[in-house]
Amino acid sequence: MGLLKAVGSLLGGDTIKDVGNIIDNLHTSDEEKAEARQKIEQLLVDAEQKAQVQVSARWEADLKHGSWLSKNIRPITLIFLTGVFVILSVFDGNLGEFTIGESYIPVYQTLLITVYGAYFAGRSIEKVRKVTK
Repeated sequence: MGLLKAVGSLLGGDTIKDVGNIIDNLHTSDEEKAEARQKIEQLLVDAEQKAQVQVSARWEADLKHGSWLSKNIRPITLIFLTGVFVILSVFDGNLGEFTIGESYIPVYQTLLITVYGAYFAGRSIEKVRKVTK
């Protein structure tokens, strides 16, 4: 299995499903299985939160560094990848009638939810911090 596929399956939830199958195969009561699932899910949530803290720390370090590129690499990358994705999704198979391929719809949905959620949640947090200071 390639690295990209392994990361995709980890992020896609195959790991959680595999762990759930292992728990189901244990010879324990339903309550013990439910408790084990809950503990594993909490571990995964905690790991995700720790990863996000590390990402934030790297972003802060980038902003403190004096290099123009380190300060602007994320926006440049975002603009480039968004532009390429939009161009590919619009022109993919659209020689005549315009349609968006079915495979692009979930990606657009995820991007919109993530961007709007991050923007509005981030702005709300910034406003709360400003008011509390």
